[in-house]
Amino acid sequence: MSRCAVDAVTWNNRQAYRLSNAKVELTALLGGGHIADFRLCDSPINVLWESPWPTIEPQTFSSREHAPLYGEGPVGRFLCGYTGHALALGYFGMPSSEEAQQGLPLHGEAANSAWKIVSAVADSDSATLVTEITLPVYRMHFRREIVLPRDAFIACITETVTNLSGDAVEFQWVQHAAFGEPFFATGEATLFLSGTRGVTWPSGYEGHELLAGDIEFQWPYAQSVDGEPVNLSQPFVRDGTGFVAGVLAGTGRECAFAVVHNRRHQLVAGYCFNPLLFPWIVLWEENRAREYAPWNKRTRARGVEFGTSPMPLGLAHAREMRRLFDTPVLSSIPGSSCLQAQYDLFLHPAPPQWTQIEDVRQTEHTLVVQGDGDEEIKLQRGKRLR
Repeated sequence: MSRCAVDAVTWNNRQAYRLSNAKVELTALLGGGHIADFRLCDSPINVLWESPWPTIEPQTFSSREHAPLYGEGPVGRFLCGYTGHALALGYFGMPSSEEAQQGLPLHGEAANSAWKIVSAVADSDSATLVTEITLPVYRMHFRREIVLPRDAFIACITETVTNLSGDAVEFQWVQHAAFGEPFFATGEATLFLSGTRGVTWPSGYEGHELLAGDIEFQWPYAQSVDGEPVNLSQPFVRDGTGFVAGVLAGTGRECAFAVVHNRRHQLVAGYCFNPLLFPWIVLWEENRAREYAPWNKRTRARGVEFGTSPMPLGLAHAREMRRLFDTPVLSSIPGSSCLQAQYDLFLHPAPPQWTQIEDVRQTEHTLVVQGDGDEEIKLQRGKRLR
């Protein structure tokens, strides 16, 4: 009997599908398409951030009923369903005023819509889930395929964006991923990135900003509002603050990465992706700063969002900016054409002596995580559908 499985499940009162392969399990929500849960089989630790507030299916959001719980307008429409890894597609940040009047949420239509199941199949080789969503305002079709190969510690993800219009379209495409406690915990975990050059968010953090605004830095140290260096590889260093910053993912690399190593739990987890398609890593941290619902001054989350854009300032701003550090800040797709991206989400026990992640690289069939010295973890990558 196959040890791979794909099952319809309920996850925190949400409709979902769970993929498993005897090593890891991944849960994807139908409402908003979020990857909500990724863990070792039989482990209590979800390495992705779990919203501390009860979420709902985002397509059911009603301002009259739900705004007091999740916030008003576009923000509430997104936060009501958000957990783990969301998709920002079309625009990254707030909608335009015209789009907001149409009921569009923060970060685009996809995260606020009901996704459809194309196929959910398991056999002796893999567990595979294929989902899709059509964006009526941006006239795009999006398809995501998640494959868990047998006995592998990797979720191999392929995404395809199709332009349904006859005209070329400029757009933003960002994987709005986040890590949280207990995996990404103070004093226990460190974030490692392939990038080095970064810039801080120019708009503060609602009076609770940790970092000085609109200042370039070299990862991992950025300047605080007090003028002191802050090591951004460490989580939640100052309670009651937050920040946003963009980091160039890795110039000249074939594989960019964002990886968390938890020393206490001896786990390493993260993403590997193509920096030509996704040249930016956006860091966001909420550390018990926001007092209003749904944050309620009790939320700790670290966004590690990789994609086409360095800041969630919206599509109009990206069109005006065009480039940062000589790198595009948005993408484009010709009329009636497709654009495809592939990336890996991985999780594996780490050797107890590891203190660093030196590199992540990939071949066609293997992902290699290099720790201290020459010691490596080699992970099998699965075959993808075409």
